[in-house]
Amino acid sequence: MQKHWKIKGQSNPEEVKILSSKLNNLDETLTNILLQRKIDTFEKAKTFFRPSLEEIHDPFLMKDMDKAVERLQFAIENNEKILIYGDYDVDGTTSVALVYSYLKNYYEHLDYYIPDRYTEGYGISFQGIDYAVENDYQLIIALDCGIKAIEKIDYAIEKRVDFIICDHHRPGNEIPKAVAVLDQKREDCNYPYKELSGCGVGFKLMQAWTQKTKKDTSKLMEYLDLLAISTCADIVPITGENRVFVYYGLKVINENPRLGIKAMVELAKLKNELTVTDVVFTIAPRINAAGRIETGNKAVEMLVEENNEKALEFGGNINELNIERKDLDRAITAEALQYIEENVALQNKKTTVLFQDNWHKGVIGIVASRLIETHYRPTIILTESNGKATGSARSVKDFDVYNAIDACSNLLEQFGGHKYAAGLTMPLKNLEAFTQKFEKVVSSQIDDELLIPKIGIDAKLELSQITAQFYKILKQFSPTGPGNMRPIFMSENVFITNNSRKIGEDKTHLRLEVFQEANPDIKFSCIAFGLGNVLDEIDEGIPFSIVYSIEENHWNGTTTLQLNVKDIKV
Repeated sequence: MQKHWKIKGQSNPEEVKILSSKLNNLDETLTNILLQRKIDTFEKAKTFFRPSLEEIHDPFLMKDMDKAVERLQFAIENNEKILIYGDYDVDGTTSVALVYSYLKNYYEHLDYYIPDRYTEGYGISFQGIDYAVENDYQLIIALDCGIKAIEKIDYAIEKRVDFIICDHHRPGNEIPKAVAVLDQKREDCNYPYKELSGCGVGFKLMQAWTQKTKKDTSKLMEYLDLLAISTCADIVPITGENRVFVYYGLKVINENPRLGIKAMVELAKLKNELTVTDVVFTIAPRINAAGRIETGNKAVEMLVEENNEKALEFGGNINELNIERKDLDRAITAEALQYIEENVALQNKKTTVLFQDNWHKGVIGIVASRLIETHYRPTIILTESNGKATGSARSVKDFDVYNAIDACSNLLEQFGGHKYAAGLTMPLKNLEAFTQKFEKVVSSQIDDELLIPKIGIDAKLELSQITAQFYKILKQFSPTGPGNMRPIFMSENVFITNNSRKIGEDKTHLRLEVFQEANPDIKFSCIAFGLGNVLDEIDEGIPFSIVYSIEENHWNGTTTLQLNVKDIKV
């Protein structure tokens, strides 16, 4: 797939020199990257490189927080039964695990509930409310869902069940009539940071309750591992408050992991210090697999388990579900790609909308993401569930797929999500009309440039500039993610040695060794995923350019620097 390389703006050399001198003569390339990220003073740099828990905002700045804490404390003082209710994905299950296991330290009469993806669907369900009524739960804390559950909350009121909603998705035109609705994206909410995950909102509720009841705040910080996993997995910006949560949450994961996470790490054979990448690509998919293939309850069971043998057993079960998830994901992706290859009309559209009634509901979101890697455009994958078409949408960089779906809402029964990911349900009879309208809406809104994937390049480098000291500082840009992506570099006129080859079962990846003529003794090993065919275009003696990130490679007890190549141009 053609990719457009775009070098980010370089800062005024004088500004770079001034900031560099204030930062103990920091390398000017790295100083420029700080300035690109609007880190332009010593104080901002100190906050960036040394995140502090003191940066966490006062939870009572969030709309309805006082009402939420008051209702929660009333339930505890009056021995009411409390149900912790959450969505079945990583954000939802980690939210439930955090709120349930933290409150369990202080209060006995609570349990948790995860709706079934297949019989109940996303979010608060009538079935879940009925369960609460039948089992005498008087308060439900809904996590990572509920902001659009107008009818469900009205039904709960009729049944005399109170709700505290903790959500982070965009509200509709009406706010549910719950006792308290915590969502920083409410227009009437002045909370200073708008990018919390669902688990982040649940954490803020626990933080507020902890402050109000004068509990030991340090106890709550032991649960930042769950919040870090949620924040990384839900692809929310790792900036501001979220970056603090991830920074300290990774410390908990690496220094004192809960048994369920420890079990997953062992089963995945991860031996080095865990990073955001490990969480996103190894831990999160396993937690997600429970809700995708069977039930999200299994993920919560594992995350709250305090017996080592049971945690390993739960982890093993989830590992098996993840293997099944991978097989389904591969099979459906291959089927979808083949359909696109055989359909010229679809190839010429600015959207991809595919439906098959037998596709597994649990993996269609992953398939949508996979298709964008090959056919770069807003994508919706749908299947049949309970007699309706239900699906997941994923978007390309800088295009708001939620708004595009909203413009087609007259054809939908429900939808919700974010700028880059959303879920939707519609009557089967509306499928064709929706497909046409979505294409029309996106075509009228999207700039053709957005349909070409871009690689933003932070700086040009000579390979000789990549030293142990350079990487030592670069590593401190972590945790990285949306809003603070891992720096990407470009090097020109590089050559390969005869130690370069295609790797992988299907030879789709590359292992290269590269150097530049000015310093031929400085060689770097590179890994290039999905670029196996490029080796046919390059050979020893042919110069080319690479864009890459720099990372550590751990092999046989030895750690070396390697380049993770994103693209190659001859």
